[in-house]
Amino acid sequence: MSDRLRPTLTGITTTLLFAIGFAATECAIASSAKALEVQILPQAPQLGDTISVIVTTDNPNIAPSVTVNQKNYPLFKSQEQYRAFVPTSPLNSPGKMTVKVQGDNKTSNIGVWLKNRTFPIQRIWLSGKASRPATQLELDRVSAFKKLVTPQKFWQGSLMRPNANRVSTGFGIRRYYNNVFAQNYYHKGVDYAGGYGSPVVAPAAGQVRLVGREDAGFHVHGNVVGIDHGQGVLSILMHLQDIEVTEGTMVKAGQRIGTIGSTGASTGPHLHWGLYVNEVAVDPVPWRFESIE
Repeated sequence: MSDRLRPTLTGITTTLLFAIGFAATECAIASSAKALEVQILPQAPQLGDTISVIVTTDNPNIAPSVTVNQKNYPLFKSQEQYRAFVPTSPLNSPGKMTVKVQGDNKTSNIGVWLKNRTFPIQRIWLSGKASRPATQLELDRVSAFKKLVTPQKFWQGSLMRPNANRVSTGFGIRRYYNNVFAQNYYHKGVDYAGGYGSPVVAPAAGQVRLVGREDAGFHVHGNVVGIDHGQGVLSILMHLQDIEVTEGTMVKAGQRIGTIGSTGASTGPHLHWGLYVNEVAVDPVPWRFESIE
């Protein structure tokens, strides 16, 4: 055998070291590729949906970050994963949105296609006390409530229907008020056409963080109860006749909190249920039929 073809110990060692180094590099690349995993739900969101961003990292003790349009969304840890809610509304532009996720010293920019959705147009005429503008007290109290992001998660599974009567007005409807189109407005919830005194229950467990009354200046919301379900998820129940809870009270899903009325900016007895996620009014219907955790 020629000396040129005869392997030497040094050559074998070098080859083995190269092979080991290559294998280690491949493992490192594979490990890095799996380090930051992101799941987006629902897979085909539409205007008004709540988008769940579920992040898994190599080091679950270091929180990642989720950013959309330069806005950071709070993340909450569940076992070995983190979850952030990105709310959408009828005022969003349909099409591609980019969800930026950072963690494990990596950045992932994930394109999410937000489907368009058609919302009906409704004409409303308000007169008398129903046409009164909101007071500063009302605006301040409701604004502070919508900003709540409590670390605890109180809701479990899908949310309940807060009233047994038929839906009279769905989410997202655009409106003319007294023949003037409300340009940046959409119906921020679901209305139930119950009669006076029809029971209203908590859609999910939580803490009552807002109680407002028409005679105390809540001219638009009327008699209203706001429930904090935790982690930026909030219910607001408006136009009540009776309020049967106090601020600070913990309530269970299905617990009676009041009755239907026609207080505030209302043209007749009904319940308005609005669901807010990170300060944006989202469609409550998916939350009733799916378990959004």
